[in-house]
Amino acid sequence: MSASVAGMVLQAEADSGFIARLLENANVPYADTMGAAITFVLVAVGVYVLGRATIVPLVNRLMKARNLDTHARKPLRKLTGAVLGFVSIAVAFAFAGFGSILTALATIGAAATLAIGFAMQDVISNFVAGVFIFTDRPFRIGDWIEWGDHSGIVEDISLRVTRVRTFDNELLTVPNSDLTTGVIKNPVAKDQLRMKFTFGIGYDDDIDKATEIILAEAEAHDDILDDPGPSVRLVELGDSSVGLQSRIWIANPSRSDFVKTRGEYVKAVKERFDEADINIPYPNRTIGGELAVEGGALAESVED
Repeated sequence: MSASVAGMVLQAEADSGFIARLLENANVPYADTMGAAITFVLVAVGVYVLGRATIVPLVNRLMKARNLDTHARKPLRKLTGAVLGFVSIAVAFAFAGFGSILTALATIGAAATLAIGFAMQDVISNFVAGVFIFTDRPFRIGDWIEWGDHSGIVEDISLRVTRVRTFDNELLTVPNSDLTTGVIKNPVAKDQLRMKFTFGIGYDDDIDKATEIILAEAEAHDDILDDPGPSVRLVELGDSSVGLQSRIWIANPSRSDFVKTRGEYVKAVKERFDEADINIPYPNRTIGGELAVEGGALAESVED
């Protein structure tokens, strides 16, 4: 490997010397310097144009193969162009015989990178996280996501931050690292979404009759799927109620569909329960107590 690198450097110096000799034969002053400069420009332009003709189309094909959204491709194209420009300059330095200059620049660049890295750890972390969001696609613009104590609709994704509009119409600017180091829930990532709601009925009420009503109202709702079909499970024997959990599915879910469908469905079941005299109890507590006076002192006891 070292031999091949040395051969490339020698060939680069020979090419640069060839141009310098041509200029020297033409009596051009500073022929060596001019030859190196011309070689640098020609090689930099040549490598950049070649890269634009080969690397950029390849990157575009890879992004299409990954089904990246249009908004995700633009910053990645810019990043590809920046890397291509850096490579073009580095190769041009080598072919122009500026090895010592390139070494000096590399040393300065390494020191600067180290200093900047300590000062910009958060920025770099968010940048890397943004790349992962573009490639892994845990969510897209327009998706409803939930993380921590927050939730909302994704409005924009950049390489540093993601902007989310809450359901109270507040705009959250979220560092990308916050969305890649924790758990993100994306309820609309799939074509179907299951909703669960627990109806509490009284201990004296007919469980089978209540189950029949819950299923009937699910089957009657246009936005609730028949396949997978709705189901009901007894999940709780509470202090004052029996919990019947309804599990239903909706297609092409969104936050508005979720809230609207659930609200209409629960309202319909409640109305049917009222018609069938099925009680939806609420917790109640009886407090009793007594007061007694003993020896001039007031004593109080309370029973729950």
